[in-house]
Amino acid sequence: MKIQEVSEKFSLSTDTLRYYERVGLIPHVTRTLSGIRDYSELDVRRVDFVKCMRSAGLPIEVLIEYVALVQQGDSTIEARKDILLEQREQLNARIAEMKKTLEILNYKIQVYESKMLDKEKKIKIEE
Repeated sequence: MKIQEVSEKFSLSTDTLRYYERVGLIPHVTRTLSGIRDYSELDVRRVDFVKCMRSAGLPIEVLIEYVALVQQGDSTIEARKDILLEQREQLNARIAEMKKTLEILNYKIQVYESKMLDKEKKIKIEE
């Protein structure tokens, strides 16, 4: 799969994909004889993983560390698991904060809707 196809599939710019490759998040993308990137299924799965993790808020640095550990093999399984556990904890904290924010927004919207209903009732009474 060419870089443009991967870019379109994941809604990522080609510059972002090149950056991910340069920093080691998508290691060893093969190239054709003319030097064009040719993403394998494994490369595409890696892009999907990185995009998912970035969408969840994981920092690039953490992902770089994680991918580097994956490249080192099974001796790093515990370290990789520790990274994922820590990131899950941080994500759960962000989700809790977002839920709190959502509750406040819902309350404020309800207040405004209530005031609008009161105004509408007054208009109908005056008619």
